[in-house]
This record gives sequence, structure tokens and C-alpha cells, in this order.
Amino acid sequence: MAEFSLFTSESVGEGHPDKVADAVSDAVLDHCLSADPMSRVACETLVTTNLCVVAGEVTTGAELNSDVIDRIARAVIADIGYDDKALMFSAADVEVRNYVHAQSAHIAMGVDTGGAGDQGMMFGYACDETPELMPLPIAIAHRLTRRQAEVRRAHPGLGFRPDAKSQVTMAYDSAGRPHHIDTLVFSTQHDENLSLEDVKAIVEEHLFAPVLAEVAELVTGDIVRHINPTGLFVIGGPHGDTGLTGRKIIVDTYGGYARHGGGAFSGKDPTKVDRSAAYAARYLAKNVVKAGLASRCEIQLAYAIGVAQPVSVRVDTWGTAAKGLTDLDIAAKLNATVDLTPAGIIKMLDLRRPIYRDTARNGHFGHAAFPWENTDLAEQLA
Repeated sequence: MAEFSLFTSESVGEGHPDKVADAVSDAVLDHCLSADPMSRVACETLVTTNLCVVAGEVTTGAELNSDVIDRIARAVIADIGYDDKALMFSAADVEVRNYVHAQSAHIAMGVDTGGAGDQGMMFGYACDETPELMPLPIAIAHRLTRRQAEVRRAHPGLGFRPDAKSQVTMAYDSAGRPHHIDTLVFSTQHDENLSLEDVKAIVEEHLFAPVLAEVAELVTGDIVRHINPTGLFVIGGPHGDTGLTGRKIIVDTYGGYARHGGGAFSGKDPTKVDRSAAYAARYLAKNVVKAGLASRCEIQLAYAIGVAQPVSVRVDTWGTAAKGLTDLDIAAKLNATVDLTPAGIIKMLDLRRPIYRDTARNGHFGHAAFPWENTDLAEQLA
């Protein structure tokens, strides 16, 4: 009998409290970049019962007073779907507090000369398990939460509410290749008039069935299913659990399938290498795999605050590098091909644009609309 190893990843819906906070922070960033592409933004948001607190360090030529912050936050909350006063967190009733102030002049000194906005290490990853070159567990988990939001908007009468979580357990064979889906977990907030059996039936029909049809080759037997395993899920969103910017860093990246440097993304302008260098590392890893140089690739970049050049660039392909290539060869090729200074990354990926609000939905990677998902470097690397 074949033996399989199991690996699990989770995703959360756009109405999860932490993602609401991410969305508000990134909407503030987009507002600033729309008027002033050179804006320096480090925005943090906290959401709880009928309260949204926005704080951080911002230096921008854009108008950014309490009225503007209030308008941005309410627009995001309404867009996500919190428009019902009964949820105890709604765009109409929420209190928005603004505690934004100017960025530290000492940090600005290093950034003004082209250096990194902070120290730290960042990881990027790609593999050939999916067309978007993402690990399968997180890719399927994201499809489920994305589908929940689509169904909720298209069929409000079904009774889905914005808060949701998914979890996918994949069975891998002895060669490390995905073999089948072992377990699916899905929890969704819902209207109070729905029973648990109602919720299970709706999730099976409108979420599991269409998503599993997309990956039919991975459905080789009975899949263990857990739908709202604690029972009813009426109280949710920021009323059910406080949300904070940057608290879903594994959901935002590779579902735990690759290492993480620890820095969150949302609310940070691209001079912060926590964000821009993580995007650059993903871009390079994806192009390495697309070019056929390896079937798996993880790239680590590390920076010192105020210093432009990375202090290290490391490539790990877990022995999957193409014949005749080593990980050191690939690292040397990348160093010779791209400029990995913060300014070079910003130019390469055109990051001084208002493109960040959508990253608060279904992770930052694997979506073709983002510039770090381009594979335009693959031919040159090959």
C-alpha cells in the first residue's frame, strides 16, 4: 500500500478581521501613491466591534486628514460586504479613528540615499505544481475563499456573510509530488436563519463541487470534509474577533510551504524591503522555474537598513536544478541579470503605483494581475 505524507495550508476570506485590516492599510497606501508616487507609507489598522483604528507613519503629498482616512476606511468596509448594522461592524456605523503621523526623519535619511527602508530577510518561492507556479495546498485553499466571495456577491439570498476560512490537506507521494486531496475544511459566516445542515449543503454545492471539478485529477477517493466544524457561525468578522494588519503572513505567501522572513506586507510602500524584496524574490523564483532551470526554487534576499545592495542572495532548488546547473550558478545568473537594490526592484516591477488594495484578497502571489507574477525574464534566464 502506498504511503503518503500530508501537508496542509489555509486561506482566509476577504471578510476575515485581519484581512479587513490589511485592506484598509493598503487602501490608504494606494490613496497616497495615486497623488504622490514617492509617498512613504507604513500604515497599520486595527478593527473590532464597530471600531476601526488607523495609525502609522506617512510622508506624502496626498491629502490625508481624518476625513480622508474616514472615507477610505468606510469604502473598503462596504466593498468587502459589511453593510448590515446587525453584524456590529458596518460601513455606516463604524467609528474610524486616525492616528497617522509623519515618518521618522532618521529612517528617511537612509532611504533618501537609495538604501533599504529596514533590515531583514525575505523569501520568494515557486514550484511547478500549478500553472501559476504555486504550491497546490495554498492554491486550492485560495480558490475556495475566492469562490465564497463570488458566490456571496452573486447570490446574496444563499446567506453567506463576509468572514470565511478554508484549509486544504494534500497527500504527497514518496517523490514529493502531489497525489490527492486528503482533507478539506471550510468555515463560513452565515445568516442566522440557516441551520448547520443548510450551510453544509450550500458549501458542498457552490464551493466544493466547482473547485474540485477544476482539480479532478486530485480527487482519487473519499475526501474528509469538515464544514463549520464548531457548529453555527453567525457572529463573525471584527465583531467576533479583533483584526490587525500583517497577522496573516503565511496565508499571504505560500501557505507554509516555503520559509518566511517574518515581515508583513500590507500598508507598506515599496521602499520597505519587507514588501518589495519579497515580491522580487517571488518574481525571480517564478522565472527560474518557468525558464526550466529548476522545478522548485526558493530565493532568500537580505538587506541592511540604509544600504542599497542586498547583503546576501541565496538560491535553493532542493536538488531539482537542471542538469549541469548548481544553485550557485543560478544565483550568479540572477545577480548578473537584475538590479536587486530597492530602487532597482521598484523600477523593475513598477511598484510606485496604486496596485496594493487587491493584495488583501486571496494572498499576494499566484495572481496574474500583479507585476511580480510576470515571467518576462524566463527567456533571458533560459
